[in-house]
Amino acid sequence: MLGIILILTLLAFLIFGYPVILSKRKKEADDEKSPNFDAQMKKLWNIARVSMKERKPLRAEKALLTILKFDEKNAAAYNRLGILYAKESKFTEAIECFEIAQSLDNNPSSLHNAGLIYLETGAYEKAEMAFRQALELEGGIPARFIALAKALEKLGRRKEAIDALESAYELEASTTTLRQILALYEASGDEEGIEDTTLRINNQLAALERKKKTLKKPVRHSLRRSGAKTVVKKPAAPGSRLVRKKPF
Repeated sequence: MLGIILILTLLAFLIFGYPVILSKRKKEADDEKSPNFDAQMKKLWNIARVSMKERKPLRAEKALLTILKFDEKNAAAYNRLGILYAKESKFTEAIECFEIAQSLDNNPSSLHNAGLIYLETGAYEKAEMAFRQALELEGGIPARFIALAKALEKLGRRKEAIDALESAYELEASTTTLRQILALYEASGDEEGIEDTTLRINNQLAALERKKKTLKKPVRHSLRRSGAKTVVKKPAAPGSRLVRKKPF
């Protein structure tokens, strides 16, 4: 009977007590390795950044995949890996990474990057959708409107493309954007649009030139004239002594 009681007590401990002890020990182990873990992750991020800058894709990929091995829900790592694959023309892998990043974090950058890949691969409708979603989340960036305009142009919707470019121009008055608008008017044969946009380009270039000349113009400081005469002292002759008069 005593043996049965001991067995039941042991079973109760294994069922209820032991998991609690394991959980406590695991927490303590996690707390101990936390500083080391953070340092290691920081090191991996630095390796990935430097490797991408130095055009060492394999090393960068390895670092990013290692980050995801320890943190499989790291949206930033998926987004960076997508950029890496896009540069290597691995568009299928890039899209997959951007879509995972987007599912983990509703980030406009991931949507915009996915849109660029769709644009590159000819999926123009998907590109338009991605750019519009990115703009809904973050609409104050001219590049998003310019990318949307490219997708709309590919879909043959030049008027909407011009409107998107005008939105980009409102955010940043760039002559490059005006030239893109001009190209669309020329493609559609819109003489009035061509004339108006050409005038806008010329006016902006003239304004930039005037501003440039103003910046180059030397600044002249006006001298204040007083009633007192300016006395120019001649240098003392060699060997002579200067006698300083005491003030009255």
